[in-house]
Amino acid sequence: MTRPAGLAAYMTVTAAYWAFMLTDGALRMLVLLHFHTLGFSPVQLAYLFVLYEIAGVVTNLSAGWTAARFGLTKTLYAGLALQVIALLALAQLDPAWSITASVVFVMLVQGLSGVAKDLAKMSSKSAVKILAPSDGAGLFRWVAVLTGSKNAVKGCGFLLGAALLGAVGFVPSVLGMAAVLFAMLICVFFAMPAGLPKGRKDAKFTEVLSKNRNINWLSAARLFLFGARDVWFVVGIPIYFYAVLSDGSEDGNRAAFFMIGSFMAVWTILYGIVQGWAPRILRAASRTEAETLTQARNWVGLLIIVPTLLAALVWLVPTTSPALTGAIVLGLLVFGGVFAVNSALHSYLILSFTDAKRVTLDVGFYYMSNAAGRLAGTLLSGLTYQIGGLALCLGTAAAMIGLSWLAVSRLEPQTQKGAIV
Repeated sequence: MTRPAGLAAYMTVTAAYWAFMLTDGALRMLVLLHFHTLGFSPVQLAYLFVLYEIAGVVTNLSAGWTAARFGLTKTLYAGLALQVIALLALAQLDPAWSITASVVFVMLVQGLSGVAKDLAKMSSKSAVKILAPSDGAGLFRWVAVLTGSKNAVKGCGFLLGAALLGAVGFVPSVLGMAAVLFAMLICVFFAMPAGLPKGRKDAKFTEVLSKNRNINWLSAARLFLFGARDVWFVVGIPIYFYAVLSDGSEDGNRAAFFMIGSFMAVWTILYGIVQGWAPRILRAASRTEAETLTQARNWVGLLIIVPTLLAALVWLVPTTSPALTGAIVLGLLVFGGVFAVNSALHSYLILSFTDAKRVTLDVGFYYMSNAAGRLAGTLLSGLTYQIGGLALCLGTAAAMIGLSWLAVSRLEPQTQKGAIV
């Protein structure tokens, strides 16, 4: 296989991924805050995202084979197109519908959006394995830049979604995003350089399941890591902050929307920045594979401390205390930084463990586990918040990170190379 003009293809893939994640972040905030103001409970809000995450599990399991069979560019285009369709469908939501009908409809549309997101993600991440330079820590640098910039853009999407909801309302917001994303799809279609894999007709679906023990253990670690984030991120923190910040008036709601969106945006943007800097933070260019795996164990162990301390703090301090809100914000920003390094290590390791022939299959399987973790975290976010509030959300997060540490501890060096590449 001929390596395409790497930088041009990489920039085109990255631009498409940015456009997608901007709308994905905005849509999540729009849906969450819009339906919370309509009176949906935390569990009902979690239900809105359940099919989105279930679709991610199924899509990632099959998307790796689809890309191996039909080619990376086709799955990328399909992801962008499906997101446009999902946005247009969501604009058809009728306020006169019952809560049950609204939940079912939004779940179905979010499921379509979940398929779109994971087609775009798998395509973009797999392309990095093929496009990245092989010298030094090139692979780690390129995947860190893609992942970090994507999360910074998604953070801007959170702020955009909250701002649009307060400024123009729900329907105009989703229609505007559909128009912008469709324009980006057309641009990417004509700008995409030739050279990415076109697919192979002999690819079998049974190849999706990896026989590489490191990929299987890393996928398990990823499941618990992202479950630990979403157990407080999806429902718990936004609803907690809304309860603390809003006075119930229309102006108070708008102000609360803006502050919640701003926090989610800042958290995700800083998380993305740290991800982009992870190779330098970890001095990746001079690390052996064994040293990198030791770093992976140490950083996930460090992450356990943050939600444990925050859960104890929320449990002991009255929620009316302004100092508690400030401590939660600071603690979650620290969580985001440490989480970002863990996520960047995982994103590098999956591409390091696989080879070019199996990259879409292994990346698809790995992100299937990622989606399963988000699904578990989403369900637990609504459930734990309704049962025990934010303290239980954070305590559950700490327990899931502990399980991620156990899985990472099973990883073993695959090569005898010196520095990672």
